[in-house]
Amino acid sequence: MNIRIKPSLAALAVAVLLLTGTPFMAELGYQGASLQAEDAPAKKKQKTRRVPSMSETVYKKLGAGQEAIDLKDYVTALEVINDALARQKRYNQNEVANLHNMRGYIYYLQDNYAGAINEYKRVVAAGDKIPEGLETTTLYTIAQLSYVQENYDDALKYMEIWISKALNPSSAPRIFLATVYYQKKDYDRAVEQMELGIQIAQERGTKITEQNWSLLTFLYFEKEAWTKVIATLEILVELFPKREHWVRLAGVYGQEGFEKKQMYALEAAYTAGFLEKSSDFTNLAGLLMQDEVPFRASKVLVAGMKAEAVERNAKNLRSLGQAYQLSQEVDDAIDVFEEAAKLSDDGKIYERLSYLYLEDDQFDRCVEAASGALDKGGLRKVQSVHIVKGMCLFNQNKLKTARTAFSSCRRVARADDDKANQRICGQWITFIDRESKRQAQLAAASG
Repeated sequence: MNIRIKPSLAALAVAVLLLTGTPFMAELGYQGASLQAEDAPAKKKQKTRRVPSMSETVYKKLGAGQEAIDLKDYVTALEVINDALARQKRYNQNEVANLHNMRGYIYYLQDNYAGAINEYKRVVAAGDKIPEGLETTTLYTIAQLSYVQENYDDALKYMEIWISKALNPSSAPRIFLATVYYQKKDYDRAVEQMELGIQIAQERGTKITEQNWSLLTFLYFEKEAWTKVIATLEILVELFPKREHWVRLAGVYGQEGFEKKQMYALEAAYTAGFLEKSSDFTNLAGLLMQDEVPFRASKVLVAGMKAEAVERNAKNLRSLGQAYQLSQEVDDAIDVFEEAAKLSDDGKIYERLSYLYLEDDQFDRCVEAASGALDKGGLRKVQSVHIVKGMCLFNQNKLKTARTAFSSCRRVARADDDKANQRICGQWITFIDRESKRQAQLAAASG
């Protein structure tokens, strides 16, 4: 089944993956923004910076500010730091940067991200006058806060600066860059960074999360790189076997013409109990029918109906009836078609029932079904239904009404210029006339 997959995925869903799948600010204090990550990148080994020392006065101010922060008294904390910054001409650059760092942290705690970013930029502007740890963690913080503020250019700028100052950065910053490029709709660079991040994680033997693989898959979706979409989805179903991954993989298989693989993927999802939607069950049943496994298809449809995922409407019941019929489960097929026929807007299901009843020698029901089909209409070939009806009547020895049915067949066939059925119905009429005459002669002879 060729099912077209929409390449554009919900931006909101992606945003959630980004924020949960990449490290974010954990603790920000006057000693510097501290980014907590499983594979925290190692910093370049450089000569220890000689920075101006911290005076006792400033140290006490920062301590007082931290105490107020601990008490969640941000107003007091801000007053302490603002009072100190009002006298910043007395302090060296390291002291001023640390005061701005704490004010940035207070703004962050108050959800004033724009104010926090402004303060943190003042911190990194001090350059080599502040400790390396404070500079690098603040750079990372600016990048991520800029992302939250949707200032993607600054997010890229400060993360790239951070990477330039780190030794063998982990996968985290690359994955972060991928998220930023995704938001800028620069999918080529997003993929480049995401692939690099995953490569780094693989080389280091560090964990690659489900969110990481999902993001890469989403990026391939956006680029319509279907071979790569399949490759990453195959990884996802192996490592994180969930409904959404199996169903999406099946959909892409179908889109790309791999119907056998599509069927196997949906079968795996069905076996694992992952099928939930009506389309999940009906798509799998259709593929099984196409693969000539009708009995299995019937089981899938019944399971979907029991789960109340697949509605018992005329269309779905007709599919179930066809599966039963092809499985030689005639009684089950008849029961289902009878239910479907009552719900159908046309006579097509009644027509199918009439054939089943004829094959099962249920001639009374055959006549009823054929009559129902003719009454409801919408048939592809009306003359065919007249033939079935006539045959069932003939088998009941109702020769007069059987002849009427075949006469109706011939009339419709003539109107449709259907010479084959004109001939067949004409032959039946001749045969019935002879049989009627024969039976009349037998009756007269016996009388």
